[in-house]
Amino acid sequence: MSVYIMPIQTAVIMFLLLSIFLTIPWLIYVYRKYGFLSIWASIVAFSFIFYLLSALFLVLLPLPDTRNTCALQPSDTVHYSLAPFSFITDTINSSKIIWTQPVTYMQILKQSAFLQAAFNILLLLPFGVYLRYFLQNKRYWKRALGLGVGLSLFFEITQVTGIYGIYNCPYRIFDVDDLILNSAGALFGFLIAPMILALFPSKKNLLAKRDKIQESQVVRPLAQLLAVFIDFMLVHVSWNMTLGLFTSNEMIEFIYKTAGFFVVYFIVPLVWDGRTAGTGILRFELTDSEGDVPKWQAMLKRMVALYVPWILSAFLNILTAIEPDMDSELYVYHVWLTMAVFGFLIIMWIVLFIHAAFVIFKKGKRTFYFDYASGITPRKDMDEGLK
Repeated sequence: MSVYIMPIQTAVIMFLLLSIFLTIPWLIYVYRKYGFLSIWASIVAFSFIFYLLSALFLVLLPLPDTRNTCALQPSDTVHYSLAPFSFITDTINSSKIIWTQPVTYMQILKQSAFLQAAFNILLLLPFGVYLRYFLQNKRYWKRALGLGVGLSLFFEITQVTGIYGIYNCPYRIFDVDDLILNSAGALFGFLIAPMILALFPSKKNLLAKRDKIQESQVVRPLAQLLAVFIDFMLVHVSWNMTLGLFTSNEMIEFIYKTAGFFVVYFIVPLVWDGRTAGTGILRFELTDSEGDVPKWQAMLKRMVALYVPWILSAFLNILTAIEPDMDSELYVYHVWLTMAVFGFLIIMWIVLFIHAAFVIFKKGKRTFYFDYASGITPRKDMDEGLK
């Protein structure tokens, strides 16, 4: 059993690492496509990624301890098996079946050759189920079969090439039976998928909800937060790609990011008709109560409201970077000031978290503090949505 558990554990770790980098791009994609965060679509997409990782690691792991795998094998080792359906004869020959005694037939289920064949069918069966969800129509069974053959062929080639030359000899063989059984599993999964997918929300319902939501100009709260995050990351990444390459001075970073806030959250929406980089990516704009571009005073208030939590956090970083001498009279004041700022920040972020959770729970019926304070209303860019 450990031969299966270890690859799954590796897939879990790799999946968690990938999720860190894929979550934001996925949220951007799903908001642009549907206009809301679909939990079901997210489960399907991320579970599909996890499944592919698991299938790949089940095929490849465990890896040999050395790259010189040729030294571990006899010189006459054959790295391929091209005789189709040999698993049938292997299963029969390795079992003690007496054809005149049906009770002995059950021994087939205990043979390693049979279990290996069953594993190869089950390996790509979920792949067929996912394909049915993505392709929707049963008439695409040929396409599903072709994709199943392609994925299985990728696995077999990866094995027979020693993971494309990483190992100097294959440590697993190219088996045409694996190719046949994997492909059959994908096709079988595609055919039985309706019985499984009937237990979950359909893609048609998802698209119908998208059409209904797109008729409204209300921007979902998570999309608003995502846009703010994208704008902030623009400031942060620009620092790391420019001055941050040459200096780690806290004060220079503070001045740079302050200027970045001013440009990204104030100048850009003023000259781009109420859009920032984040709102432009997510296809909505900032407007006043009449639906027009907000005045500069409102934009400035919104920028300040977003800037204050960051500047307080940056101030704490600057304080902790200062290391006064313990014998100095200012040392005690520095400690108390740092603790006071730290305590205030904890309370502030807890309040902001509760506030954000409340707004998200209300699904757009309440606005975030930075929009409420500035009198700004996020609205969908209808011209962009028609593209």
